[in-house]
Amino acid sequence: MTRSPGPIPARTRFALAAGRAAAAASRGLGRGRGGTVGGGIALQLDPDALRRLAAGRQVALVSATNGKSTTSRLLAEALGTAGAVAYNATGANMAEGLVTTLDANRRAPYAALETDEAYLGLIAEATHPRAILLMNLSRDYLERGVRSKALARHWRATLAALTWPCTVVANADDPLVAWSVRDYGDVSWVAGGMWWDVDGEVCRTCRVRLRRDGDDWSCATCGLARAEPAWRVVGDRVLGPGLDLPLDLRLPGRTSVSNALFALAGAAALGVDPAHALAAIGRVDDVDGRWRPRSIDGRVVRLLLSKNPSSWSEIIERAAAGSDPLVVVMEARGGSGKDCAFLWDAPFERLAGRTVVAAGNRAADVALRMHVAGLDVRVVPDPAAAIRSLPPGAVDVAANYPAFLGLAATLGG
Repeated sequence: MTRSPGPIPARTRFALAAGRAAAAASRGLGRGRGGTVGGGIALQLDPDALRRLAAGRQVALVSATNGKSTTSRLLAEALGTAGAVAYNATGANMAEGLVTTLDANRRAPYAALETDEAYLGLIAEATHPRAILLMNLSRDYLERGVRSKALARHWRATLAALTWPCTVVANADDPLVAWSVRDYGDVSWVAGGMWWDVDGEVCRTCRVRLRRDGDDWSCATCGLARAEPAWRVVGDRVLGPGLDLPLDLRLPGRTSVSNALFALAGAAALGVDPAHALAAIGRVDDVDGRWRPRSIDGRVVRLLLSKNPSSWSEIIERAAAGSDPLVVVMEARGGSGKDCAFLWDAPFERLAGRTVVAAGNRAADVALRMHVAGLDVRVVPDPAAAIRSLPPGAVDVAANYPAFLGLAATLGG
């Protein structure tokens, strides 16, 4: 049985109204969607606003270096089969954005909230989730000084501080995730895959290299090892506790299969019927414009988000299976895109023989990496011109976050 959110005190109502006014002003001035600004104003006026808005709901938090936006969308669809859902579709995943999300969906009994890895503790304490999905950890946004090992310690401390019933849905294939949850009691293990394992090569307790044997991994010193997953995909079937269901997704790629499995396990943790949840997951064909093809002067563009070595490894895996040209767009704007070091960790050598066009205001950095990888690379700084420089047909465009937002607006969606 779902519960309805509780009443909101007068102070919180005033704070939220002020936040909505600030958000509207921000939008009117063309300074973004206003969700973060509005939520920030509300929290300044009432620091308990997030806690009050979350009270009485069944909340699931989704945190990861890669895949949390897609998984949150899939989880929201799955929970939607049981009732209304509050979901931060804009990707604003810190406390300010979550205040705006919950305020806009005041009566929704469920909440599927993408949560920044470094803010999991603060948000968990405020929202008292029934489920926390921990999918993966790897290096990301190096210019911000955030490190995957420090995040693993934060996650471990967060779980140690939980004082209410909460199921943790964790990736059995990621040693950093497994280390962070090893002392927690209620864990639902998922065979979530791990295609970038460099950051989890060493046991965080013993500082020795982990042994690997196929999918299994273990530490010879302390005994930390891959748990037997309760949720996994075999062929085109999903196997879970007492379940064997057909898997039919519209989203492409192996990471989409992993994301769907986490979303299904998360929905089941909140008591949602798995068959209904999986059917809803299978109907999703786009997440914030990340999968929808665009057209520009006879070129069919597939726009891909590339943030770090892990996401680049997945993009390269998909690109290597075909022959379409690749446009790599790197932009440095605000606090993102300044550090291009992760390009040297990604296995671009696997794209030998492919045509690559470097674009964006960091095109020179991209071109150098591609040249060292032995690829045929051209530099066309303007992203739209870079796409038009290629023959009509299919084009893969991999862009970092600032470039992705700009291209999504330029190409529509």
